[in-house]
Amino acid sequence: MPLVRRAVPEDAEELVRLRKIMLDSMSPSTDVSWQPVTIEALRDHLAVPDGELAAFVIDAPAGGGRLAACATGTIHRGLGGPGNPSGTSGHVFNVCTDPEHRRMGLSRACMEALLGWYRERGVRRIDLHATAQGEPLYTSLGFARTPAPAMRLTL
Repeated sequence: MPLVRRAVPEDAEELVRLRKIMLDSMSPSTDVSWQPVTIEALRDHLAVPDGELAAFVIDAPAGGGRLAACATGTIHRGLGGPGNPSGTSGHVFNVCTDPEHRRMGLSRACMEALLGWYRERGVRRIDLHATAQGEPLYTSLGFARTPAPAMRLTL
């Protein structure tokens, strides 16, 4: 089993590199204007060990500061309701494995660490948006499709 660790601020650039790979797999883009602000935001979030954002990573075997895989999640504190009295929920995003390290269980290992973090924090409802490529992994971890369709407004 590969060594999974909690990401630190110094991992921010690599997390963004993997995020670009993931985003391009869904909708290729040459726009990289978002990267510097995302690196800084990640550095800030990852500097808070008990914060509401965590990323779990696996270092690339060759070293050099490269990451082979990652999974990131946040905690949202909302209002309680049926099935979730505390109103606390998690959102998983930025799950990616570098193409040269795929099919080795690395995303699964990162996801299992992230799910453990949620359990430790008392988060029982966790949402994510899955690509067709990622859905088998998430299904095997217990995720299921929900009847509620997502909608979005960009201001």
